[in-house]
Amino acid sequence: MRGVAQSQPVAEDADRPRVDVLGCPIDRLDMQQTLARIDGLIETRGFAQHVAINAAKLVAMRSDEELSEIVRRCEVISADGQSVVWASRLLGDPLPTRVAGIDLMHELLARAEQRGYGVFILGAKSDVLEQACSRILEQHPRLRLVGTRDGYFGEDEDAVVAEEIRAASPDILFVAISSPRKEYWLGEHGRAIDVPFVMGVGGSVDVIAGVTRRAPSLFQRLGIEWLYRLAQEPSRLWRRYLVTNTQFLGLLVRELAGKAMRT
Repeated sequence: MRGVAQSQPVAEDADRPRVDVLGCPIDRLDMQQTLARIDGLIETRGFAQHVAINAAKLVAMRSDEELSEIVRRCEVISADGQSVVWASRLLGDPLPTRVAGIDLMHELLARAEQRGYGVFILGAKSDVLEQACSRILEQHPRLRLVGTRDGYFGEDEDAVVAEEIRAASPDILFVAISSPRKEYWLGEHGRAIDVPFVMGVGGSVDVIAGVTRRAPSLFQRLGIEWLYRLAQEPSRLWRRYLVTNTQFLGLLVRELAGKAMRT
């Protein structure tokens, strides 16, 4: 059942140092440290889930208890959005850097080719997925792409899709489905598919396929990638960004005010 998520203390230990950003735990890791952690998780042959946190997801967690619980269970939690890194700095417990989901996906594809990891990609439209896989294999010809499946399936097909992935025996599963559906799906089926490392990658497959353009590096450094996306799809995204960004700023201002009063 989904309800209002309550802020909980962030668990931290020597192996998983984490920062609390507006009630959301985020790993205090840069890109290379994140990759090293993922390598270790794959070697254990257990189950580990990654989630990328941006302003929109952080806001959604405040009112979606199921999403919040799924995120908190994840073995790797990265700051996908620059605004989340800036918030951590303003709150006095800074994250070292942003680890963007699409950059992590590219790094993992290269690592998979080098180390022989099997990769399965779930999500996107079938033609987009085909184009993206073609480009991926051009860049990584020795990559073991053990399976693909588009993201257009109903709940009645969930078990079949999960079994298809399990039968392919990948080491890494990329789920290119929008939030929060991918988090719900992995929260329900992730541990049953017997994949060592799973990662939601949202619209990254669309970017790789060339259907969507990624913001230039200047927009990324300034933390306004959302503005570039808005310019590409204004009619679909303007309301989402207006509401989400306003709520994120409101949460940050209230948290800063609370800290000021406590000191």
